[in-house]
Amino acid sequence: MADSAEGDNDVKYLGLLVPLLIVLIPGLVIHSFIIAVNGTNWWQGRSVTPVEHIVTSLGISRMCTQCANTAYFILLRVFWRNRDSRVTFAIGIVYSLLISANIWLTSLLSIVFCLKISHFHTRLFLYLRGMMAHRTVYFIGAAVLLSTVNILISLLLPFTKVSSGETYNTTITDLMTYCTNIDSVYSVTIGAVFPLIFYYISSILLFTSLYHHTTKMKMSSNLSINLETYYSVMKFVSITFIYNTVYFICYISGILYYYIYCVSPDWLLIVLGFLPVLHSSYLIYRKAELRSQMSKVLQNVTDFLFQRKDAETRENIEVVVL
Repeated sequence: MADSAEGDNDVKYLGLLVPLLIVLIPGLVIHSFIIAVNGTNWWQGRSVTPVEHIVTSLGISRMCTQCANTAYFILLRVFWRNRDSRVTFAIGIVYSLLISANIWLTSLLSIVFCLKISHFHTRLFLYLRGMMAHRTVYFIGAAVLLSTVNILISLLLPFTKVSSGETYNTTITDLMTYCTNIDSVYSVTIGAVFPLIFYYISSILLFTSLYHHTTKMKMSSNLSINLETYYSVMKFVSITFIYNTVYFICYISGILYYYIYCVSPDWLLIVLGFLPVLHSSYLIYRKAELRSQMSKVLQNVTDFLFQRKDAETRENIEVVVL
């Protein structure tokens, strides 16, 4: 019976590992492509916009998150059998840090878009626009720092309880599986809610500004005005809004599931790895330079494959003739 149960667990594990690896491969390709294109522009001395700074940082964060996600899933199985949770605990902390940084950077990207595109002309708005344009790198560092502080707080809470005498007979392994600590759940949740609030405010302001602007342009007598660009930006904001909402729901659901059952929801790890790949693909499609470079890469790959196929065909013909 034990061997049968172990075999069923192995089958279930492989059934989850395969789609996780399938998501990992295109994710690494897409994220590394964004990093390579923007990094090449920076290396060649070309001007890099604040949006490109954030998108590059987001690509690095998402690529590292996927690698940590896969490593956590694989090592969780290996070290669980050996009853050693230190390695998986450390990777889990890194994974949580990267997800938190991903959420903060996504919110920062939305704020920069709002300041850059919106048609507000208040003194505060113009001041924030100028400040963000020249200090984007500092805000990226601040987002990573806030993520680190939040994760450290949630990590130190169980040890604080032990040192204050609230918990007795607690081993290191017990501390590393702190799923029943509601304070840690609050800390991680609040750390995700704050950047999400900033994201929703900036997205709603941007969409409202674009909507009112397009409405005024429709009412004007100038019929030659092209509104497709504005509609395209509004579509981008809407799709990104849906993505962030779904991502946040999956993230919070994973935290609550872990708190209630003290088991990591493996299927949610796959979903949380798949959603950023879709969003990064959409960012490539939306940005003209990234889309152009991706087209060139795909064209080169296609030409190489067809040239190789033609060469093999010619070799086969020559063999048959001989």
